[in-house]
Amino acid sequence: MFSSDTSEEQGRSFGRGRGTVDCCYPVKAMSGHYGELIFGQKRKIDILFSPLIRSMPSLLAGHVVDVLACPRVMAGPENIKAGFLKEKDVFAAQGIKYVSPLVCLAEPRLMPKQLYEGLKAAMPDLTYAESVKAVEAGYAVLKRFDALARDKSREILDHCAEHGKPCILVLARPYHMDPGIGHEIEVDLQAYGYPILWAQYLPTDTAIMDWMFGDDIKAGVITSPFDIADVWPSSYSSNTNEILWGAKVGARLPWVTCVIRLTSYECGMDQPTFTPVQQIVENSGTLFFSFQDLDSTKPAGSVKLRVETIAHYLEQHSTRILRHKLKQHATPFPLGRHDV
Repeated sequence: MFSSDTSEEQGRSFGRGRGTVDCCYPVKAMSGHYGELIFGQKRKIDILFSPLIRSMPSLLAGHVVDVLACPRVMAGPENIKAGFLKEKDVFAAQGIKYVSPLVCLAEPRLMPKQLYEGLKAAMPDLTYAESVKAVEAGYAVLKRFDALARDKSREILDHCAEHGKPCILVLARPYHMDPGIGHEIEVDLQAYGYPILWAQYLPTDTAIMDWMFGDDIKAGVITSPFDIADVWPSSYSSNTNEILWGAKVGARLPWVTCVIRLTSYECGMDQPTFTPVQQIVENSGTLFFSFQDLDSTKPAGSVKLRVETIAHYLEQHSTRILRHKLKQHATPFPLGRHDV
């Protein structure tokens, strides 16, 4: 059983009075999700499971220093739990066991032990073998979803390349896909007829990677298509790494004529990346727009005006940008190839 997408109503109904002092909106939003799971279900839950995620699966694993989660988000479950204990133990009052083990999602071999150790007190009948089987099933589903999303992105790119159409690339953290946190800005832009790509699900076919990064590898600038050492030496944060890599891809793909950057208000992890990401994108001649102050309120008028402005620039400049970026490639785009 999962909580629903983040919303203002969720926070008002279930999270009010239980928040913590934290400028990170995605962390503060967790209190509404906890409250919904505790108080908003027709059938009461037995366990509230909210792990402390230390590291993340990433396509850049092995090509960067590390793939750690944001420390604020990692500590979020303990931070938010405190709001449900400050006056009384809400979990105990509702007959709910709170389970929050430390997990390393980037290390699948560790996961069965971490989950088993974290859950065995709440689930006495759980066996280690069952934990292993559950972890294997979870990673298999994640792998299938990842492949499906990348295939869809490749279809979009193939269509754009075949018909000379522009598209938009979104650089953001995964939680910005939640409509209550990202405010569906990409949906508003897509309504103008521009397909949307997310950096986390860009295609990684060998053919397209060689087409974009082959010259840099031969020149010794980078060691692989997923190497970001040329633009970001402190490559230990998973989502930060992927944003920098996405900027490099967006700068090289001709049909990406506009890059949109989404950042939550006061995100300390994102702030050092603002300048390098903008420079990487704009040095290629690609349009760059950023929403750097997203929080719990959606200023509908302001967002609408900015979206209209972006759509106007896309209409005016996409053809010129596309032609300019195509000239940087000596060979045709490898249409329809999905070798990995």
